[in-house]
Amino acid sequence: MGSDGTTAAAGTRGRVVMLVDNGVDGDSRVQKAARSAAEAGWEVILLGRAPVGQSRTWQLGGAEVRLVPMPEPLAKRRHEFRRAWLHRPLAYPPSGIAAHRTQAIKAWRADLRVRRAALTAAAREAGSGQPAGLPWQALRAEEKLAGLARRWVSFRNRQLTQARRGRKLDGPWDRAYTLFWQKLRGDGAWRRLEPGLWDYELAYGPVLDELAPDLIHANDFRMIGVGARAKLRAAVKGRRIALVWDAHEYLPGVQPWRDNARWLPGNIAHEREYVPHADATMTVSGGLADLLQREHGLAERPAVVLNAPAVDELPTDPTAPVPDIRALCGIGPETPLLVYSGVAAAKRGLGVMVEALPELPAAHVAFVVNKPDSAYVKGLLTRAGELGVADRVHVLPYVPHDQVVPFLSGAQVGVIPIQHWPNHEIALITKFFEYSHARLPLVVSDVRTMAETVRETGQGEVFRAEDVADFVRAVRAVLVDPTRYRAAYERPGLLAQWTWEAQAEVLDGVYSRLLPDRPRPTPGVAPAPGVASSSVGVGA
Repeated sequence: MGSDGTTAAAGTRGRVVMLVDNGVDGDSRVQKAARSAAEAGWEVILLGRAPVGQSRTWQLGGAEVRLVPMPEPLAKRRHEFRRAWLHRPLAYPPSGIAAHRTQAIKAWRADLRVRRAALTAAAREAGSGQPAGLPWQALRAEEKLAGLARRWVSFRNRQLTQARRGRKLDGPWDRAYTLFWQKLRGDGAWRRLEPGLWDYELAYGPVLDELAPDLIHANDFRMIGVGARAKLRAAVKGRRIALVWDAHEYLPGVQPWRDNARWLPGNIAHEREYVPHADATMTVSGGLADLLQREHGLAERPAVVLNAPAVDELPTDPTAPVPDIRALCGIGPETPLLVYSGVAAAKRGLGVMVEALPELPAAHVAFVVNKPDSAYVKGLLTRAGELGVADRVHVLPYVPHDQVVPFLSGAQVGVIPIQHWPNHEIALITKFFEYSHARLPLVVSDVRTMAETVRETGQGEVFRAEDVADFVRAVRAVLVDPTRYRAAYERPGLLAQWTWEAQAEVLDGVYSRLLPDRPRPTPGVAPAPGVASSSVGVGA
């Protein structure tokens, strides 16, 4: 059967279901993994989260992508539904009525403006000049009433905002609450500390059970629980599912995604509870592999699958031209162009690039970012205006992942100014490999693994993170002799080991080890009869 049944499609090695907690678009690692696994003969279904609540499906090479609607009622805590009677008794209740009342007042005032315009026009046509009479007096009175109502609604809205700010879960009580449940439940404490993780289970779990996979590839810390629980449910029914955990980050070193004291310990506990159910682990770097093995007491070191670009991948749309980064910036081929490509956030250190521009009068900066209209990016542009360099800062959106390398190659320097965070120290991040395949000289901050690699290969310069003067020094050094740094890419085998094609062999090796009766078919040879069946006995 195909992906609507309970057995893998005929002619495939078995069904792999990949789980990711995002909308797939923009996540190049999971896209490349899905494509390459399908090319290796697996039937691949990639389950992601529908960003707007509507299910969606499309083909990604030989893989099928499905986005699952996921309501999040458990992501809100109970206190967020209560009124702050003691501290903010006049605040609107947190029920959505505040937005309704705000919009209603706006509509009322819009109607009053139209009525005022109509009375004014009528008075002019009658030759009286200014409107008067009872309708005009009534309108004036209603306008005053609307003004009072607007101020009252605004006041109650401010009270609601202040009440919400005062209810962040980061005070002494919340830390005590967290400690209590950690002591009482151990790793099971996540059920109290981060109950929103159940929203993922309730959305993905039924779909996963229906698909009856042979192997689940769970990406990162939220999906390991979804995959492990599906494996346990299948075992009760006499089916064996192999579970692969793909750890993208070292969770204890992550900056919490939510502003409360429970988020990080809750997610760490969830990860610790379910990691023992994984049959194999993979991750993005050797340093992280070592950390994970120690942290979780893994019997074997996780396989390392780098976030390298797919240099041989056919474009999703072969007819789509690759955009010209310089044309988008409005500059010619001789203008020095520094590029940053990736997520725009304070800990990525992008501010140093803007602050340096007054000292680099000929250079331009291009930020190729996931959210060009974000508050952080707008702040960078505001600062550029204050420094008088706004005309040399360009904000561009992402391009399709198969166009990234040729797109970036139009720049002169690839910049990675990330700050010192634990996860930044232990991995060569995606943009490092993309810049390298674009053969850009690099300017990178002195985070450990990346700085060591750049110094060893000679492909760029290293500067002290957040140090503008040292960043300027490094950029000037590269701009003086870019050919010297580009020559590093001529080293035999350097770029070949930094390709997704090499990583795909590692990925397939993990799958093949867990399902040894599903060998990769020899080209031109039909698969053995029965190879597509997904009914594997427990203990087989």
